Amino acid sequence: MFRSLAVRNYRLFATGQVVSNTGTWMQRIAQDWLVLQLSGGSGTALGLTTALQFLPMLFLGLWGGTLVDRMNKRRLLITTQAAMGVLALGLGVVATTGAAEVWHVYVFALALGLVTVVDNPARQTFVVEMVGARDLPNAVALNSASFQLGRVAGPAVAGLLIAVVGSGPVFLLNAASFLGVLTGLWMMRPAELNVTEPTPRGRGQTREGLRYVGGRPDLVLLLIMTVFVQLFGSSGQNQIALMTNNVFQAGAAAFGVAAAALAVGALSGALLAARRERPRLRTVLIGALAFGAAQIAAALMPGYVPFVVALLPMGVAFMTFTTALNTTFQLSVEPGMRGRVMSIYMLVFLGMAPIGAPLVGFLADAFGPRAGLGIGGAVTVVVVLAIAALLARRLGVRVRPCARRPYVEVVRTADPA
Repeated sequence: MFRSLAVRNYRLFATGQVVSNTGTWMQRIAQDWLVLQLSGGSGTALGLTTALQFLPMLFLGLWGGTLVDRMNKRRLLITTQAAMGVLALGLGVVATTGAAEVWHVYVFALALGLVTVVDNPARQTFVVEMVGARDLPNAVALNSASFQLGRVAGPAVAGLLIAVVGSGPVFLLNAASFLGVLTGLWMMRPAELNVTEPTPRGRGQTREGLRYVGGRPDLVLLLIMTVFVQLFGSSGQNQIALMTNNVFQAGAAAFGVAAAALAVGALSGALLAARRERPRLRTVLIGALAFGAAQIAAALMPGYVPFVVALLPMGVAFMTFTTALNTTFQLSVEPGMRGRVMSIYMLVFLGMAPIGAPLVGFLADAFGPRAGLGIGGAVTVVVVLAIAALLARRLGVRVRPCARRPYVEVVRTADPA
């Protein structure tokens, strides 16, 4: 389960990520709660904040992947992580001094999104340089586990801190947490990295990445499915905030506990994924289907405690889906195309938030938070079943481990069944 930690460079990276991810999740909780307090509990304002944070990925994500393929990923990550720390510091100063307004949060969310355009594909593709292709599935799962470990501790701590000292100090703590990942990056041994040869600058490289993915029907169908899953699932944090604040009339501490419950489930799902040797297409589909069903179940819970309990399997299912999907994309493409392919993946995975968050916020304002959560789950279930039918009956595509090469290969079967 933890075999990738035997690699020194990855161990440094993972340790820094645990610290930084905890701070990041503390900031997410503080940011959501600050917006709710400044806007009078508006779901639309909360959705707009999330939208602005992910909007740059929607419009600039492909360019970000092309840039990552051209550059040294370790140096690039040092720059992006430092920039994120500075932004957290700025928001913390504004909030701590009592000068914060909703539009301030909007500006910082948009700036963070601009940095994320490059940071996300760089982090995704840097993993294989640290551990190699053989241990990539394990490292991707452990990265998710690290992220979810921060998600468990961050919301709970943030909820308590917000109740005692307010949101401002939480942002300042997040700024300090970036020192962990920056220290890990500086202490790495570059000679031990499996550095991918940078792609020479040239015309049409972004279009080349699009053509590459367009020629892979299995990846195209998975991207279409991800669009719908993320359209309603990427704003899960907002949905939890709205359910806690507007339906159950609970406070910041209860919001933190609910968010942590989802994270505990996700952490469990990530650790289970770390035990798998290779990704399977059916794991992606089952995870997405279970996530939609869990959303519906959570929406129907009659009280706060049953709602929190329902978030546990919801987290397991979502992490099963995302880890299998991420590894499938990384292992089934050529190394020189990995940055661009992963930027397309991240564009879809994160780029749906600017659309989905306001949509979920609108549904919550118009029909109630329960309806927003339940509709999202129902759409996910229907779409996953449709995509599964297309993969099985029309294309006859399945993913299997390749015995002689450390990546998965796509196989078209003569019999679609």
